[in-house]
Amino acid sequence: MKKIVLLVSVTIFSISIFAQQSEPEEERVTGFQKEKLFTGGDLTLAFYTGGTTLGVSPYLGYSLTKWLDAALSVNVIYQGQKDYSGIKYRQTNIGPGAFVRIFPVNFLYLQGQYEHNFINLRVIEPGVGTVAKGTTDVNSVLLGAGYSSGRSEGNNTYYYFSVLFDVAQQPNSPYVDAGRRMIPVVRAGFNIGLFQGRQRRERY
Repeated sequence: MKKIVLLVSVTIFSISIFAQQSEPEEERVTGFQKEKLFTGGDLTLAFYTGGTTLGVSPYLGYSLTKWLDAALSVNVIYQGQKDYSGIKYRQTNIGPGAFVRIFPVNFLYLQGQYEHNFINLRVIEPGVGTVAKGTTDVNSVLLGAGYSSGRSEGNNTYYYFSVLFDVAQQPNSPYVDAGRRMIPVVRAGFNIGLFQGRQRRERY
């Protein structure tokens, strides 16, 4: 896992340096700019042998540069698993998160996301019913890449699709299976640029 994290970190750092060097010189506007705010949300889907993960994550963010976005999010995730003996595990997760997206080009991005989920877990035994309940919390570090459709300079409204993996692989993570193997997490959603209408009219 450490090798994966190191490789992804080096890749993100290299792309960041390249993007900074290739960005043309222009007059910099300092201070908070409301046109750089954006909101949105995504649906999380993961299907694997014996289990399903479903979730929704609304967020609010800010474009730090032309190629770097950062946001705060809230996660609501449901996970159901069934082992070989027929025992069912039902897990509901709610918690805060934050992510960054790096865009080497407008239609492709790398994403790193941290989540801290508070978990309610229920174990159901066949013919018996609920045999155990519990609460806990877990950290997840999601890394991956995605595709965006419609993103351009002055327009931060677009559809997106991404595939992420929880490289932390903690027990009870909604993104690993019973053997603590990473599950591909497919997320799709809509990013909405705020206060951009006037900016686009002035530009064109």
